Amino acid sequence: MPSDFDPKPVAPTPAPELEYVGFWARVVAALIDTVMLIIITMPLTYLAYGRLSSGDGTLTQGPLDLLINWLLPAAIILWLWKKLQATPGKMALSARIVDADTGGAPTLTQFVIRYVGYFVSTIPLCLGLIWVGVDARKQGWHDKMARTVVVRPKQKHDVSFGKGAAQ
Repeated sequence: MPSDFDPKPVAPTPAPELEYVGFWARVVAALIDTVMLIIITMPLTYLAYGRLSSGDGTLTQGPLDLLINWLLPAAIILWLWKKLQATPGKMALSARIVDADTGGAPTLTQFVIRYVGYFVSTIPLCLGLIWVGVDARKQGWHDKMARTVVVRPKQKHDVSFGKGAAQ
């Protein structure tokens, strides 16, 4: 006699169809993330120094500048990646970062390698970022280094022409 407390077999739910997120969508995501980080870091920099740049061409204004504009963004991005597998820009596109081999959540080590890989990708004229546009899996060099891909649910756009098209 089965009771209400007996576990019932649950059929596995099929994973949604996914697609790799391409170059232009990732540019949009990066712009959203950049604006979000500027909203956080600019006021903090101004509060710390009374100005936004040193004015003498040096890279940083001091230790707080290094903390606010280099370490804080890294910590925020790594935390978001680990917690949500995405940043606000990627979330706006329903995109997430996954392990390239398993499709599961990447490890913290993979995320750190991916973050450092952004610098490697930008040094030679941003070639490592542009690589997303030519790679079959839409991986930039930072993705290849970390063994990650950026995916989202497959975009389905039905197109109809003529008099029978749905309105």
